[in-house]
Amino acid sequence: MSAFPVPDMNAVVGSHDLVFITLDTLRFDVAQGCYERGELPVFARHLPPSGWARRHTPGSFTYAAHHAFFSGFLPTPDRPGRHPRLFATAFRGSETTSASTCVFEEATVVQGLAARGYHTVCIGGVGFFNRQTALGCVLPDLFAESHWNPAMGVGHRHSTERQVALACARLQALPGRVFLFINVSAVHSPNRAHLPGADADSLESHAAALRYVDGALAPLFDACRARAPTFAIVCSDHGSAYGDDGFSGHRLAHESVWTVPYGHFFLDPP
Repeated sequence: MSAFPVPDMNAVVGSHDLVFITLDTLRFDVAQGCYERGELPVFARHLPPSGWARRHTPGSFTYAAHHAFFSGFLPTPDRPGRHPRLFATAFRGSETTSASTCVFEEATVVQGLAARGYHTVCIGGVGFFNRQTALGCVLPDLFAESHWNPAMGVGHRHSTERQVALACARLQALPGRVFLFINVSAVHSPNRAHLPGADADSLESHAAALRYVDGALAPLFDACRARAPTFAIVCSDHGSAYGDDGFSGHRLAHESVWTVPYGHFFLDPP
């Protein structure tokens, strides 16, 4: 049985707030290694004993992966079979829509949730969410409100703390059901600022950035519990190669890019 069984999302939608966090560029092997070494105490409170689920991303870089995510195609379990999805947008012939899948007539899950009464909030991280170009507006424009500033972007030592502080403030201020999306930029290169003394990005600085993110997310999970019953999804959009088989970066077909960590869990009020 999967460590992350699919709940009845038709019962979750409408009764729970929804939080979707993408840990941009996080590799599965690095995420699982940190978990097994006990370096992710915040995530460890919410993940099963086995840790992260090993899944395949639908896209090899941020823009492609998030378009798929927002259409209901979250990372797929890396084993054969037809795996039921949490969300789907209606189209004929879908083989992964089940009785537990929440299906929307709208073009995206974000718009579908808005039609169900959710206030949708985007807190951006990497450049595809920065609203500084036409391309950087495409994904944020799906949401009722979106936020980004350079201090939340890549290369900033305290970016996740700033994203979380804004998220907590918005959750406290908003009435009704909320769908909160955060694109966490800290793990994305350049991530060397998270490893003291490092002058270049590496798998070690990649892991150090994840350890920082783990601690920085704690206030958000506490705020969710205090506000309302919440269903949270946390995953990577894609990984990144650090010299693996001669490859570097992403937007390429390599195991280090296609294999990502995934988890979902409930945050219940105290």
